[in-house]
Amino acid sequence: MNVGVCISHQAGVMRDSIASAADLGFQHCQLVSWLPALWTQTEAESLTRLFDEYHITITAFWCGWEGPHAWDFVSGPETLGLVPPTYRYARMKNLCDGADFARLLGVADVISHMGFIPEALTDWNYPGTIEALRVVALHCAKNKQKLLFETGQETPITLLRTIEDIDTGNVYVNLDPANLILYGKANPVDSLETFGAWIRGVHAKDGLYPTKGRILGQEVKIGEGKVDFPALLSGLKALGYDGSLTIEHEIEVSQSQRHDDVRAAKDYLESLIRAL
Repeated sequence: MNVGVCISHQAGVMRDSIASAADLGFQHCQLVSWLPALWTQTEAESLTRLFDEYHITITAFWCGWEGPHAWDFVSGPETLGLVPPTYRYARMKNLCDGADFARLLGVADVISHMGFIPEALTDWNYPGTIEALRVVALHCAKNKQKLLFETGQETPITLLRTIEDIDTGNVYVNLDPANLILYGKANPVDSLETFGAWIRGVHAKDGLYPTKGRILGQEVKIGEGKVDFPALLSGLKALGYDGSLTIEHEIEVSQSQRHDDVRAAKDYLESLIRAL
């Protein structure tokens, strides 16, 4: 295992962002992009040169989508991912376009939040959600890519069932242990027993369980929340996982504080890896 970092894809700042990651000693990253207007051949060539210059490998492309997104239990089910029919077709196109951009970058894993996937097989919205996800997965397959579900808005068994029902052979999991806690969906260590064999990416993030019915739990610095990282890494090793633990830091702090937090998280995770 190695420790990577999320790098946000934004116009005009990529050299600084990549250089900052390199200064912290990172050699792996997930590129996180919510800007379809930037998904061009010219941009892919520019990014490839920059990442090569700083000797950082893009392990996965985190693909955002257009339209509203509310990270809560009230409006979230109606606005997130491909589940809401109102936004489904446009976001299918976003994910397919993002996969094509990732292919230009030479990246084989495409990640996204798919939304609050219905838990009941009899839910009227479940078949349409599965068919939309299957279309995106098949598009990725044509590109020789894998589609990874970012955990969070669904229980582990719902995610496993969804992968089984899509049934394209190229759908996997990007485990965000904090999200399982923030959404109150599962203990991340226990989740390995359900979908561990499908994990191809991992976010290193920590958090607290929700204590109010309409608001997500709170993200905290790695090592200060409910994620049992020693047990999680031990479980991942037992499953044969040997990829990146990609630090995702979404706490609202100053840039200098974020820099310090990421450095501390990297040191902590690397110490756990050495102890495995």
